Amino acid sequence: MVSLFLVKIFHWVYQWRNPKTNGKLPPGSMGFPFIGETFEFFKPHDALQFSTFIKDRVLRFFADFSSIHLSFFRTSLFGDKAIISMDMELNLEMAKANSVPGVTKSVIRLFGENNLFLQSKESHKHVRNLTFQLLGPQGLKSRMIEDVDLLARTYMEEGARNGYLDVKETSSKILIGCLAKKVMGEMEPEAAKELALCWRYFQSGWFRFFLNLPGTGVYKMMKVLFVQYTEADISWQARKRMLKLLRKTVLTKRASGEELGEFFNIIFGEMEGEGETMSVENAVEYIYTFFLVANETTPRILAATVKFISDHPKVKQELQREHEGIVRGKAEKEGGLTWEDYKSMHFTQMVINESLRIISTAPTVLRVLEHDFQVGDYTIPAGWTFMGYPHIHFNSEKYEDPYAFNPWRWEGKDLGAIVSKTFIPFGAGRRLCVGAEFAKMQMAVFIHHLFRYRWSMKSGTTIIRSFMLMFPGGCDVQISEDTEVDK
Repeated sequence: MVSLFLVKIFHWVYQWRNPKTNGKLPPGSMGFPFIGETFEFFKPHDALQFSTFIKDRVLRFFADFSSIHLSFFRTSLFGDKAIISMDMELNLEMAKANSVPGVTKSVIRLFGENNLFLQSKESHKHVRNLTFQLLGPQGLKSRMIEDVDLLARTYMEEGARNGYLDVKETSSKILIGCLAKKVMGEMEPEAAKELALCWRYFQSGWFRFFLNLPGTGVYKMMKVLFVQYTEADISWQARKRMLKLLRKTVLTKRASGEELGEFFNIIFGEMEGEGETMSVENAVEYIYTFFLVANETTPRILAATVKFISDHPKVKQELQREHEGIVRGKAEKEGGLTWEDYKSMHFTQMVINESLRIISTAPTVLRVLEHDFQVGDYTIPAGWTFMGYPHIHFNSEKYEDPYAFNPWRWEGKDLGAIVSKTFIPFGAGRRLCVGAEFAKMQMAVFIHHLFRYRWSMKSGTTIIRSFMLMFPGGCDVQISEDTEVDK
């Protein structure tokens, strides 16, 4: 019996490490069964460098980490078989040829298997079109910039009174405050407070591990998050709690005839009088996912951008000059920012693009292959997860001194472009981030209001990445009520 058991174990391990395919698999290793190489992949590293895990494997299998061609290998992460690619042409080809998002099991658990983001091409196209009405250029120009500007001004003034602010936390407050108003409309104070509490306890990097085990981000999200509530609530998963709150608010408002936010009006088709285009349940699931994704990305990128600015005095000086000019050019010194003001922030846009380029050391193309894919002599099997990294951002043939933070390299380039053959911070293909312009606009507005004050980065602040978790110790800025701009 023992011998038979050992034989089966060895056979299982052999099958795990040698997956079946219709052709030749890319080079690589699969690690231990089920766990794969996940723990090695998780090891913290400098956010301005690709992880040691990736570097070691590219050098092992391809000998040249600087090459941008045919640099891809197989591995196993998060319980799934995966391909990691540093090849820009392959990344773009995969982004165009496949539309199924490559998400981990923890993401599916939190989003729900019936979530519209994870369903068919048609449902994804539908929700993209809805989101674009709010976050596309016209929506930002007519609906969003005024609210983002007001919230940024408010929180910056609060930070100045306190003498400091955490960039990530403040950015998250601005983001959620703006989206909540546009989506939900005016909320009851208790409901708004509870929603804010949910987001405050939301762990950055919640999707990093695929098992709901004590100590992991998923476990905290699903269980530990709500220990401050009654015993009846403790057993609720975080996702259910938040969906319940959103659902209750929507149904209550609709029953009483109260106004929902503009976004719900778009979703339900009431603005055009075409009747509902989505059920309440699907709409609530969608809004939940919308909040979740938005709050995960922009705050950490903005925090890194402020750190870059602080570390480069010439950049800080040029930004100071640009934003002083915007304030002094207004008839009313306390007047809010306009869309034209935002578009005039040329150097700020250069700084944001450079920050997006240099901080993009995580995968920006995530897909599940819908069919076998032939790349040279290799076959990537259908059903595998594809993780495309923007290694092109650090290629010396495309960017001179690529590891240096140099916003002036964007001089004369199209600052409005969010994807190209050498720049892919927001993904590509049918899954290109629809909120890309919104993220850039929020960052620019935040930077503008920060430069209305005297500020400096708290000493000792470092950018460390453990997969997608950045600034685990916070990103504090010391800020003074003594303004830089002569009002």
